[in-house]
Amino acid sequence: MHVTGTHFTRFADRTEAGRRLAARLGHVAGPDAVVVALPRGGVPVAAEVAAVLGAPLDICVIRKLGVPYQPELGMGAIGEDGVRVLNDQVIRFASVTDGQLAEVERRERAELARRARRYRGDRPPADLRGRTVVVVDDGIATGSTARAACRIVRERGAARVVLAVPVAPADWAERLDGVADELVCVDTPSPFHAIGEFYTDFSQTGDEEVLRLLAEARGSAPPAAAAGVDRELLLPVAGVRLAGRLTVPAGARGVVVFAHGSGSGRHSPRNRYVAEYLNRTGLATLLFDLLTEDEEPDRRNVFDVPLLGGRLTAVARELIGDGAGDATVPETGGLPLGLFGASTGAAAALHTAAELGPAVRAVVSRGGRPDLAAPDALARVRAPTLFVVGSLDPAVLDLNRQARSRLRCATELAVVPHASHLFEEPGTLDRVAELASDWFLRRLPHPAGPGST
Repeated sequence: MHVTGTHFTRFADRTEAGRRLAARLGHVAGPDAVVVALPRGGVPVAAEVAAVLGAPLDICVIRKLGVPYQPELGMGAIGEDGVRVLNDQVIRFASVTDGQLAEVERRERAELARRARRYRGDRPPADLRGRTVVVVDDGIATGSTARAACRIVRERGAARVVLAVPVAPADWAERLDGVADELVCVDTPSPFHAIGEFYTDFSQTGDEEVLRLLAEARGSAPPAAAAGVDRELLLPVAGVRLAGRLTVPAGARGVVVFAHGSGSGRHSPRNRYVAEYLNRTGLATLLFDLLTEDEEPDRRNVFDVPLLGGRLTAVARELIGDGAGDATVPETGGLPLGLFGASTGAAAALHTAAELGPAVRAVVSRGGRPDLAAPDALARVRAPTLFVVGSLDPAVLDLNRQARSRLRCATELAVVPHASHLFEEPGTLDRVAELASDWFLRRLPHPAGPGST
């Protein structure tokens, strides 16, 4: 599964990469799932994936066989259980002799044994028989180490093997055809020279960090969301009380407030679906009713953007304290804020982004009507904004393009193929959830501004 049609932004570090990768793996969550990391760099990525999936974390020790005079160029890999994978093309191209290959392999086997003892101690490898195994690394270059890891877990009895990485070359699926049952990647940028060029922080992962993450995983509780908050609440706003549903996973990295449209409220099945997806990736969500039961029958209220936007702005301030740390809702005080608007709710979200300025870090519009926001409000929005529209919704697509041209912030337009206005077609709402998750995880932990990307 690849992201298409979006500009690639570097991962801040392996932790962020793991969060964004986990957003693509919700479909493999279940009691039989196991996450297996390739030390050392794959462990911080895999730890995030395991936490989101609520799955145990193990390792598969692999050592790359580097060309003698260019160690970063892999000519093969070796792994536990005596696994050995060679890239004959690289060996021929680099003119590596049998003696040179044997010397590199001897040296790497000693290091492999040392690391296996260091990381695992007396504990045996996880029992993979009959289970779904997600093999995770921090990226794919030549693919030799990933190939070796998948072979090892398969030989250990895995019923299904999923190879998952944050970044890989555009042709990685062809290179690794048949290695795993499923290949999952956040992005495949081109050109691709080295994994590290797609991380802001790609510093070496040390043994101590690997040991710490493995120890935390062994002692961790069930899925993060189970240890967090999930409750109904009433929000007093301008003389009315608005009902909402607040979900805060443990260790939440931000909060996303949903602005519903066309009279739908916190029970909107589409927005609830997206919210649950965001919760699995470590984001808190608030779904609430912009209108009271008495107000809903009057269709004029649905299109009253100043009314809707004013209420959304007031609720946002309740959640984050307007940056002053005095939030009425204690579970979300201090969390960076994102807004998700659907239909007319998109106009309300942009209204609030204009009013709150830098307090809003990111906005996502699903099938939205941003054209209903006041022109001066659009010009004042500074939060990076993503418009998601179905390809079978040409009128709304045109309105989004027009509204986007009036914004002065970083924007993207994602057109979901074969999707109508309500994203009812199979797989289209999943795509919306993936795009929204990627957008928020890339931006909520970082300060927003006119030049944010």
